[in-house]
Amino acid sequence: MSKTQSPAPPDTVALAPQIRRWGAELGFQKIGISDIDLSRAEPRLSEWLSAGFHGEMDYMAKHGVKRARPAELVPGTLRVIAARIDYLPLSAADSWAVIDDPARAFVSRYALGRDYHKVLRRRLQRLAGRIEAAIGAFNYRVFTDSAPVMEVELAEKAGLGWRGKHTLLLTREAGSYFFLGEIYTDLPLPVDNAAQNHCGTCRKCIDICPTRAIVAPYRLDARRCISYLTIEHHGSIPVELRPPIGNRVYGCDDCQLVCPWNKFARTSAEPDFAVRNGLDDVALVELFAWSEAEFHARLLGSAIHRIGYERWLRNLAVGLGNIPESAPASAPAAEALRARSDHPSALVREHVAWALSRHGIQG
Repeated sequence: MSKTQSPAPPDTVALAPQIRRWGAELGFQKIGISDIDLSRAEPRLSEWLSAGFHGEMDYMAKHGVKRARPAELVPGTLRVIAARIDYLPLSAADSWAVIDDPARAFVSRYALGRDYHKVLRRRLQRLAGRIEAAIGAFNYRVFTDSAPVMEVELAEKAGLGWRGKHTLLLTREAGSYFFLGEIYTDLPLPVDNAAQNHCGTCRKCIDICPTRAIVAPYRLDARRCISYLTIEHHGSIPVELRPPIGNRVYGCDDCQLVCPWNKFARTSAEPDFAVRNGLDDVALVELFAWSEAEFHARLLGSAIHRIGYERWLRNLAVGLGNIPESAPASAPAAEALRARSDHPSALVREHVAWALSRHGIQG
């Protein structure tokens, strides 16, 4: 090769299996590759946004159809390397046992450990580094539940699983307890076959939803979703939706818990996803007693920390209000609520007053 000749392009056919192997070595359970044609998903996205189902998640509408056009988000993108990593902690308490005890706080199992955004982003960067070490510099960008990325659609096209009727990705071998991440790249890698749907006639996820947020198969009204209400929603939780929230203070796993495919869910040995602060099974009154300093000290580095102390107390007040007045835990709950009745935050005070009224105490 003369000095004026350009380096030979990488052998992308040979590179693809190497990427999968490197991904496995880095702890990913599966790696797939998709093209960037999301034209079939774009009309559904537009319809969903037009219906207002995104609620206060303005960032969903802000970027509009750019979510369905990867090359507009990252110019030059030809392929998406999609990755999944299991998160179900090894030793978490049984979810239904916690949900069925109104005095306990249920936290979605994905949030029991460290913030997955940082964990996955670091892991994906390392994967991109492996690729760069093998072929030289290439153009890419890493995403982990960030920016306008249709990660479920891309993961489905990459063969990682199929979109379930609850709108989450499902796999036959591992259910749905996993995180997704992506690398947008200009490498013309060979693509994988899209996964086939195996939900059949099952509608367990639709029927179990406490707030009827799954308004139709594959169609979620986020404004009614407990995960949205306890995490994304900034203001007052609609009064009519507070009772069905029960003791779910951060997220909701009901649609996953009832899914038949999750009998194949795998636990994760990742230290970062291990239970922290006993959040898998803890009393509502104990969490409600945390000071703001304790909240920051205990939850810094977790996904929960992102909602802030005010919304944390709001969610816990709803949970305390949903303890039956006839239950032994009602008296301690009322006492804990009274202690916050003059909280500086109007949002907290309003939810505390509602919760006290559920225990027969008027503010």
